[in-house]
Amino acid sequence: MARRSIPLLRQLWTLPSFNLTPTRSVTYMPRPGDGAPRAVTLIPGDGIGPLVTGAVEQVMEAMHAPLYFERYEVHGDMERVPEEVIQSIKKNKVCLKGGLATPMGGGVSSLNVQLRRELDLYASLVNCFNLPGLPTRHQDVDIVVIRENTEGEYSGLEHEVVPGVVESLKFCSERIAKYAFEYAYLNNRKKVTAVHKANIMKLADGLFLESCREVSTKYPGIKYNEIIVDNCCMQLVSKPEQFDVMVTPNLYGNLVANTAAGIAGGTGFMPGGNVGADHAVFEQGASAGNVGNVNLVEQKKANPVALLLSSAMMLRHLQFPSFADRLETAVERVISDGKYRTKDLGGTSTTQEVIDAVIAALD
Repeated sequence: MARRSIPLLRQLWTLPSFNLTPTRSVTYMPRPGDGAPRAVTLIPGDGIGPLVTGAVEQVMEAMHAPLYFERYEVHGDMERVPEEVIQSIKKNKVCLKGGLATPMGGGVSSLNVQLRRELDLYASLVNCFNLPGLPTRHQDVDIVVIRENTEGEYSGLEHEVVPGVVESLKFCSERIAKYAFEYAYLNNRKKVTAVHKANIMKLADGLFLESCREVSTKYPGIKYNEIIVDNCCMQLVSKPEQFDVMVTPNLYGNLVANTAAGIAGGTGFMPGGNVGADHAVFEQGASAGNVGNVNLVEQKKANPVALLLSSAMMLRHLQFPSFADRLETAVERVISDGKYRTKDLGGTSTTQEVIDAVIAALD
């Protein structure tokens, strides 16, 4: 009798009235007052920055998201980030930023680097993945590049020892390795790959690997491996699906993240952020061309998807997960539908047309 009842139970289980899958999951239990609107520092930036940050503002307003922006005008040709902006970010803890132009040479420091050092935003995170409906050469790409953000060659820590001799300072920090493994652990990622050049940079990158190896022993459920940066680039363009979470020193991470973004479909929809112990700045993840060219600005055809997805990351950081889910779902619907896409994604739409479509797709 018991044996006969098993198939019957299986049939009953499949009936709608016996479907115990919840229609709406409990994402988190807020504390009293968690729904109060949060202040976020907004830096529109240069080039396409005002276009795409304006797009985020429109979507947040349409969703009635529990936040409001404190806007500050900052431009890449300034000598430094104004102190009032730094104080605003320190007060609010969170910032959304458009691209800032970085002068080439001339001794002018990058304001992007200044912000990261001033706020100790030591971890940069870029998520490179395939979006449904957007054809690319490689499928099943879902790579998170975590790079050290305040040290190494890319940090601007360099000086002229004597005329004609420039020395670049490169350090190593255990905290970026800890952050990478902690991210993988909390996000159910299975593997962390350390990217290095320790075969040549034996001391600096050797120390980086020692830190990664030591931290990896504390996370036995996460696979750990290492790869030399030049081989890494070759593997990225030939078999990117082998990578999961990648942790890198500063300069390599910038190159690896942009390569991974190009493989997954372009820098126009890769979200990212910079985080430290106390503050976070969210911006377009992959930096190549993030300020845009003059034509994009004049024609108002900049792709807002990257910053929209970065703002979804920001909403999760602020513990507003349902708003993040709604925004990401709406963006995916618009991209999958294919009717409204900017030129870099094979379409002809303006920024505003994409935004209108995203707002229409909101649940």
